[in-house]
Amino acid sequence: MKEWRKILDRPLKNKRYIHAKLLFNPSAGAARTHPIEIVDIIHELQAQRIIPEPFLVEKGCDLEGTVKQAFEKGFRLFIVCGGDGTISAVARILAGTNATLGVIPIGTQNNVPLSFGIPDDIPSAIALLRTGKRVKIDLGQATCENTVLTFLEGISIGLVADLFPTVDDIQHGDLSKIGEAFKTLTSSPPAEISLLLDQKKRMQDLGHVVLITNMPFIGFHYQVCPAKSFRDGFLNVIHMADLTKMELLKYIFLGIGMDRPEDPRIQHIRVRKVIIDTHPTMTVMADGIVLGTGKVTIEVLHHALSVIVNPTVLLPVKPMNQ
Repeated sequence: MKEWRKILDRPLKNKRYIHAKLLFNPSAGAARTHPIEIVDIIHELQAQRIIPEPFLVEKGCDLEGTVKQAFEKGFRLFIVCGGDGTISAVARILAGTNATLGVIPIGTQNNVPLSFGIPDDIPSAIALLRTGKRVKIDLGQATCENTVLTFLEGISIGLVADLFPTVDDIQHGDLSKIGEAFKTLTSSPPAEISLLLDQKKRMQDLGHVVLITNMPFIGFHYQVCPAKSFRDGFLNVIHMADLTKMELLKYIFLGIGMDRPEDPRIQHIRVRKVIIDTHPTMTVMADGIVLGTGKVTIEVLHHALSVIVNPTVLLPVKPMNQ
């Protein structure tokens, strides 16, 4: 930790200027009391000798075209100032390139920044763009019906996917959607869920939900796998077999994860590839995007993207008695 503090305290006077593409989502974190202004972000970046070329990420904009055009112009640092959805969208576009993704978190949940060890404080997050460590991270790829999508955070199948749009609206302040969420919850039937793990082991159970995660934090900041899991070459399957809806609700509000007791029916499995089929067919969603229903093939894309992270998330975890 002392070495990390020395890095933070180094002066910037000897650092060269860096040009970056800034992708700013003005609607991210809409529930904030004080909206984030792009001029403040630009000022902080300039203080770190980062010269941004800004672009507003708004509904209907050509985000993919903008990112690809900036890459062709020579930009290699892409800074996303937004929430998890915007970060995931840009990560998808940059997958497989030699560009680097930096993050300034201004969203609602900010699970991706939390997974990368990026602080909520904006000046600190921007300073980390200079002092952080550039690492290769994993992404995932999902194929469902005729859709193939690269994802950063994870996949939800079943009830969680059905609830996501209304719960997301509620989190952003639209309390009128509470009734709709309750209706979805009560009307959703269980399904026979079949999983083929790494072409070897097959599992079949009755259930409402399967989650596949690439990031260690999901939902309301629940840690479901170790901190460095975003670069270990595996995806994490969370199979909630035979849980009732009331039991699922308990875990939605109280949380699942490494730091709390779990029902033994919740299984955590590390895989490189998993094929999941459901009957009746269930909705499949990746990073908040509906892919279709029914059978889905999911596999890891090892070290597919470069990201700036806090070096502390890469440190080995010390035993509790040390």
